[in-house]
Amino acid sequence: MTADGKPKPLLAIIELGGYPDFRPVYERAGYLPQVVMSVRKAMAEIRRSAPAAVVCEFNFQSDFRDRTSTLESLLAAISHQPETRVIVFYDREHAHHLERLKARFPLHAVLPYPIDVVELERVLSIGQ
Repeated sequence: MTADGKPKPLLAIIELGGYPDFRPVYERAGYLPQVVMSVRKAMAEIRRSAPAAVVCEFNFQSDFRDRTSTLESLLAAISHQPETRVIVFYDREHAHHLERLKARFPLHAVLPYPIDVVELERVLSIGQ
């Protein structure tokens, strides 16, 4: 929640999904979630507003020569908004690729699939 009691904006990016709708979790943590279905749409939204938090998926793409996923473009855009906290969902089998991303960009938290709701609530509440 903000100082005036309003929920903070949260941008959830669901490209592949395959997990429950976490909007109720985000709301319980004091956020007003907005869901988009692509990094391209997320980039446009980030330019329009500065979300307090971004929840996204790390989808490793081996066919990219110079990067690991479209998430890198998103994180570069968010780096201009250092107050935005980024939470990344990932497959354990791609953890070593995610490490390269973590070395370049600050991430608030990374959570492996299947997502533990209690852990998600905990990381959403850190620093509020």
